Amino acid sequence: MVENRPLSTLIAHAILWMGIAIVVFPVYLTFVASTHEPAEIVNGTMGFLPGGLPLQNYVDALFTGTKQIKSTPVLQMMGNSLVMALVIAIGKIAISIISAYAVVFFRFPFRMFFFWTIFVTLMLPVEVRIYPTYKIVSDLGMLNTYAGLTIPLIASATATLLFRQFFLTIPDELVEAAKIDGAGPMKFFRDVVLPLSRTNMAALFVILFIYGWNQYLWPLLVTTDASMDTIVYGIRRMIVTSDAQTDWHIVMATTMLAMLPPVFVVFAMQKLFVKGLVETEK
Repeated sequence: MVENRPLSTLIAHAILWMGIAIVVFPVYLTFVASTHEPAEIVNGTMGFLPGGLPLQNYVDALFTGTKQIKSTPVLQMMGNSLVMALVIAIGKIAISIISAYAVVFFRFPFRMFFFWTIFVTLMLPVEVRIYPTYKIVSDLGMLNTYAGLTIPLIASATATLLFRQFFLTIPDELVEAAKIDGAGPMKFFRDVVLPLSRTNMAALFVILFIYGWNQYLWPLLVTTDASMDTIVYGIRRMIVTSDAQTDWHIVMATTMLAMLPPVFVVFAMQKLFVKGLVETEK
């Protein structure tokens, strides 16, 4: 029986509301700035209430970009980021689930050696691998292409490990029953393993989509054409470091728009995401 302690409950709720305020306030301030005139933001006269240009600034950001420097319209940058995030998420899941399936259900020489070789790559920081990866992408002529943005990032040792650990929980009796029914490796994979892995794939998709959407360093290296800018890198390019004035109202509107796809994915797959993280019985 849980005791009712009003003071402890009040303190807990106060801490939670304080945490919510700390997280939400910068987002709210960004939204407010995206609805004001640029002069109000620069002069520091912007208040805490939305301004009079809520739609115009977003339309300018989506279809025009900043005026001080010729930037790519946000709609195009969001399209680039969407392609990158989807290909990375789907590619990582596809490669990881197939490699984990091979390691768990097939018996071949050096099986565990190959698995631990994949696992050891987790110990290598991105900075160690980034130069040789860039050199290969450059030599293959994949700079300023979607292939260059996505293919080097679709391998995932973490996802392989997670799928392997889940596959190890599948009872041997289920595998033997599938063999007795005449199911081959691909049929067993398609009809048994994939349905059981649905929640795991959903949880990984949310995490990997956000990972791909928020990429900054890799697009910075492999893209020099403004038409290939992703949304995160594009926001950085909008901020002028010279004497020219930054169009802060467009930058803030772009920032708000950049938050929408990840938030939508999290809300759309919330139930499967939570289930995939906490479910222990399959």
